[in-house]
Amino acid sequence: MVTSTARHSGGPGWCAILRRRAAVSILSLAAFSAAAQQPFQLPTANHALFEPGGEEKFFVGTTGKPWTSGCFGCVRSDGWQMHEGLDIRCLDRDKRGEPTDTVRATADGTVVYINTRSSLSNYGNYIVVQHHVEGLEIDSLYAHLRGIQPGLKIGQPVKAGEPIAVMGRTSNTRESISKERAHVHFELNLFVNDRFSSWFKKTSPNERNDHGEWNGQNLLGIDPRLVLMGEHDLGDKFSLLNFLHNQNDLCRVIVRKTNFPWLKRYASLIHPNPVAEKEGIAGYELALNFNGVAFEVIPRAASEIRGKGKYQLVSVNEAEYHKNPCRRLVVQKGSRWELGTHGIEALDMLTY
Repeated sequence: MVTSTARHSGGPGWCAILRRRAAVSILSLAAFSAAAQQPFQLPTANHALFEPGGEEKFFVGTTGKPWTSGCFGCVRSDGWQMHEGLDIRCLDRDKRGEPTDTVRATADGTVVYINTRSSLSNYGNYIVVQHHVEGLEIDSLYAHLRGIQPGLKIGQPVKAGEPIAVMGRTSNTRESISKERAHVHFELNLFVNDRFSSWFKKTSPNERNDHGEWNGQNLLGIDPRLVLMGEHDLGDKFSLLNFLHNQNDLCRVIVRKTNFPWLKRYASLIHPNPVAEKEGIAGYELALNFNGVAFEVIPRAASEIRGKGKYQLVSVNEAEYHKNPCRRLVVQKGSRWELGTHGIEALDMLTY
């Protein structure tokens, strides 16, 4: 039976929780040192995010909408459309009114993708840089670029603050980005699946995938604003790992798969379970946030799994759903909650 629940219910018992917290504390000691060496930085010279009441100088909203529509989350179409990044306002323009702001790498990393054919993506010209922070792979994305830094290549290492592009307003959307709304769209993402191209070809045989594994669909965003503000407020005490561990549940799901790429790439999100260690792993319990990020992964033994399907919805946090419904991962039918079509697709892609 699927229950409505507050955050983190449906998880391990208190002993497991205490062991988990102890493990997290140990990881955090190392994490603090890593964070001090490699904090994320704002990708442009616009630092109004850190000024009291500076949001309107920092965010660019959609046409006719307030600055909040340029934030991360369920901020568009009356809360039913997801925006996975921050739209950061330009500060400098040339004589024609075009943006000239330098876009910089948010942290030390490696360039893993560059798209210079703006007609092939809603992102227009965009760059993806891969970072490794506290044992986590995080991919930053910079979109709507006017131009790429000369000589920048895939595989090239970059330092935090190093110029990588010039802000622009490129896109292939029906409504073009006006000069007044010129901005860089900035994301911090977790990478879903190395096998994305194969999954996409299998599930969408008549659709194009011009960007391979670096298709935006294969990148799950976390809120850059909260990360940047957390670092700003806590300094070297900010931990990205703790930030992820403390996401709000939208739902918890059992998946009957024991080998999928997320388990290896984000091993630090896996929590120990003595029962599964003793009896063997038959599947995993995933705590998903409202954007579908599996921020907590718990191995489960066969004795702990009641359902027979490949996915079992364990619990739903109704308050979180009503606050952030835009991904439609779960749906309510009468008094029952079920995985929605989008939720099943997200899990299929994650576990392919």
